[in-house]
Amino acid sequence: MSSNDIIVSLDIGTSKVRAIIGEVQNGTINIIGVGSADSEGIRKGAIVDIDQTVQSIRNAVDHAERMVGIQISDVYVGIQGNHIALQTNHGVVAVSNEDREIGEEDIERVLQAAKVVALPPEREIIGLVPKQFLVDGLDGISDPRGMIGVRLEVEATVITGAKTAIHNLMRCVEKADLHIAGVILMSLASGQMALTKDEKNMGTVLADIGAGSCTIAVFDQGSLVATSTLPVGGEYVTNDISYGLRTQTEQAEKIKLKFGCSVVDDAAEDQKFKVMRMGSNVEKEFSQVDLANIIEPRMQEIFHLIRQEVRRLGYGDKVNGYVLTGGAVSIPGALALAQSELESTVRIAVPDYIGVRDPAYTSGVGMIQYVSRYMRNRSAGPAKKAAVRKQGTTPSAPSKPGLFERLKNMFSEFI
Repeated sequence: MSSNDIIVSLDIGTSKVRAIIGEVQNGTINIIGVGSADSEGIRKGAIVDIDQTVQSIRNAVDHAERMVGIQISDVYVGIQGNHIALQTNHGVVAVSNEDREIGEEDIERVLQAAKVVALPPEREIIGLVPKQFLVDGLDGISDPRGMIGVRLEVEATVITGAKTAIHNLMRCVEKADLHIAGVILMSLASGQMALTKDEKNMGTVLADIGAGSCTIAVFDQGSLVATSTLPVGGEYVTNDISYGLRTQTEQAEKIKLKFGCSVVDDAAEDQKFKVMRMGSNVEKEFSQVDLANIIEPRMQEIFHLIRQEVRRLGYGDKVNGYVLTGGAVSIPGALALAQSELESTVRIAVPDYIGVRDPAYTSGVGMIQYVSRYMRNRSAGPAKKAAVRKQGTTPSAPSKPGLFERLKNMFSEFI
């Protein structure tokens, strides 16, 4: 394999479907293509019309393909929603080698042992995230390969989801003529990009506020410990503007993006704009202060609900800060409002790559980082997973994944 590798992430959201093409070159990621399309057929993060969703995916992928001039065949798909659940489990195996050296086969066996959990028939395992390995009772081991021992254990987080939601998502991607290289939990991917190692250890809430939903992920002691989804987001702000100014939703969204401000005190009275009223041909003039008076209460409510949900999850006192991301936090003043409502340290995470410096791209870029770090065979170079092939050429046969890759490819195994 060459030292260059292509990874394509697909972020299917309520307002936009985004396809991001990342090139991994000697361990460094470059974003070489971005495609986005308006989401049709998705409400509050859930698929309600398969044909419309398929068309949106196709449009986003076509957009990305045209930008780079290559054809996308395989994608990594992000999954999220209130059907996602986490549970901890323990796996134990005896070391199989005669010389008692722990090999990749042992690691794979212990991870399979940790996947043995009783699940209702409507749920299935999406993936497994090892918290730590134990060798003969010695804990805190992140990679036991090469160690000597008799008994190998793992403490892991099992990620499960509703079969209906997972299979509908996969069906849409496959009907768009794409092959799914892996399914990744969005909260993990966003955390990979947005949070530092210290933030994950000390207890931090990552709130991804999209258009139709807000995904809350709590990280503590280095790993994801809780996740939840609230059915509120930027769409609610747009709807309030639409009602308040009596205008079309599409027009309200444009006004929000161009003139929106989350804090009334920061809004400018002399910043005026005209709005076509619904049911008439008459335009009415409003100021940015009028708009801020609509936006601020709804944004306050969203941050209040986030704080309330973190308390409900049992982490109200254990959180040392909040990190916000997602398209809805791009409104000026959102950070200051969040700091006063959440009564904690707050920052906004933005991907540091040319072309995607916007909180809306955090999940998609995070997926590329996650794949390049955890879902690749490190020993034999990058495997042909999210392959992109130049037009007019035939793809080479995919290399057989190594054991270590299968261990790390936690999100591509479905029961």
